[in-house]
Amino acid sequence: MSDLPKSVTINEEGPREGFQTERGTIATERKIELIEALATTGLRQIQTVSFVPPANVPGMADADAVVAGIRRRPGVAYTALWLNEKGLQRALQAPNLDISGTVSLCPSAGFLMRNQKRTHEENVEAQRSILEMYKRNNVVVRRGGLMAAFGCNFDGDIPVSSVVEYVGRLLDLAAEAEVKLDYVSLADTMAWATPASIRRVIGEVRAKYPDLRLSLHLHDTRGMGIANAYAGLQMGVDIFDAAVAGLGGCPFAGHKGAAGNVCTEDLVFMCEEMGISTDVDLDRLIEVAGLAEDIVGHPLPGSVKTGGSLHKYRQANRAAA
Repeated sequence: MSDLPKSVTINEEGPREGFQTERGTIATERKIELIEALATTGLRQIQTVSFVPPANVPGMADADAVVAGIRRRPGVAYTALWLNEKGLQRALQAPNLDISGTVSLCPSAGFLMRNQKRTHEENVEAQRSILEMYKRNNVVVRRGGLMAAFGCNFDGDIPVSSVVEYVGRLLDLAAEAEVKLDYVSLADTMAWATPASIRRVIGEVRAKYPDLRLSLHLHDTRGMGIANAYAGLQMGVDIFDAAVAGLGGCPFAGHKGAAGNVCTEDLVFMCEEMGISTDVDLDRLIEVAGLAEDIVGHPLPGSVKTGGSLHKYRQANRAAA
């Protein structure tokens, strides 16, 4: 357990992850309400929307209006997702966003074609174009991303050697553009990861790139999200994407029951109980998870929002003693 980090950074993705997959229409004002409530919990980064064609993701049709309506809170970064140059241009023109760049690859040819309609070679050229556009617009590139790093519903198991190879390609693309990445995110996009594969993949990547900071983006379709986060913590990972109340899922995963990211309040609870700092107010976050459930109008999978934290029980026991 000596590799456990003392603190972790949690990137909240619930608004973007959740509202891109919910059936039916959610009012723009309610999306803004959730984003602003999340900003009161101590979370320091909230991914608000994705700038994608409404025909592909109808839940993001009001992305521009959502971003325009946010009342910013000091100390919180409000981010967005885009997949191409058109999306980036929309983000650059939007108010209230903190823009930083990502270069992204995918070792799964099947998922890449379904998600972005590109071959590997086309995607490499697209990332070069994106990097050039970042440079022209003075956008700092901080993050590398690798989708489907642990397995794919279309291509099956992804060899660990391919993951290591594509991490190298990410670093080469960044170096070619004279960019130094702060970290690389390994995404379990279709929830193939288990604690064993988390340790195996991170171990192999670290063996090749021992100084590279890694983060994890974990989906919970098979109930492994929090277990995989625990395995990542054991390997020293200190950045995690998460979604309040377990909102969301990937619309291109090819799985009818595809779930969202690991639940934010469950992750915060686990870290807190392990003595790992998150700087998040868990009790307030639980309240916001209830708000998320109210907004979507149906139960969400997070556990701690139902079971609660242990704070009140400990306080009661201390008072009784």
